[in-house]
Amino acid sequence: MSELPITPNPPEKTPSPGVVVLGRFQPFHLGHASLLKAANKWRCEKAPSLTLIIAIGSSNREESLKNPWSAEERCEMIEAWLSEMDMHNVDVVPIPDIEDPPNWVAHAENYHGSAGVFFTSDAPSAELYEDAGWEVQKTFLENRESFEGWRVRETARMLSTIGDEEAVREILSQTVPSVVVEYLVRNDALRRLAFLREGGEPVG
Repeated sequence: MSELPITPNPPEKTPSPGVVVLGRFQPFHLGHASLLKAANKWRCEKAPSLTLIIAIGSSNREESLKNPWSAEERCEMIEAWLSEMDMHNVDVVPIPDIEDPPNWVAHAENYHGSAGVFFTSDAPSAELYEDAGWEVQKTFLENRESFEGWRVRETARMLSTIGDEEAVREILSQTVPSVVVEYLVRNDALRRLAFLREGGEPVG
């Protein structure tokens, strides 16, 4: 596999510590929404001065069936959802992959800041951040099987050639927030799935 480009570059000034939620958000679905609501609730109760930092992984992956939407598109999906939520002091940060798990946290800290709180429902990610000395808050994700990224993408792929937009909205909204479904439909962001091949990471 060829070396992945590091894009985007990290900000010139490293962000201040915050409550970090990491995901690929391919696409942003109801499981992600539940996770972010839980993270925001914990932050408001335990650390209200901290920023909620939504870290979007795989910003540098080539387009594939497992990575069909760009980091910019995923940012727009999340921001569309945030616009309907009563959440304040939130940053959305794309982070490129490096295919080096032991050094992931040190790499990611250049983008989302260091020495904060990592909020997650993913055990392997929790272990990486715990080993790096972070405070980790773990949560249980309800209906995890229904909201697995690959299941949502497969549903979207099956809908990608259907011309009935109302039917697409009805089916996809069972696992994806309505505002994100509207974004996907309005921007014709589903059709590409019919022509993409496998590639990239298998989770998210």
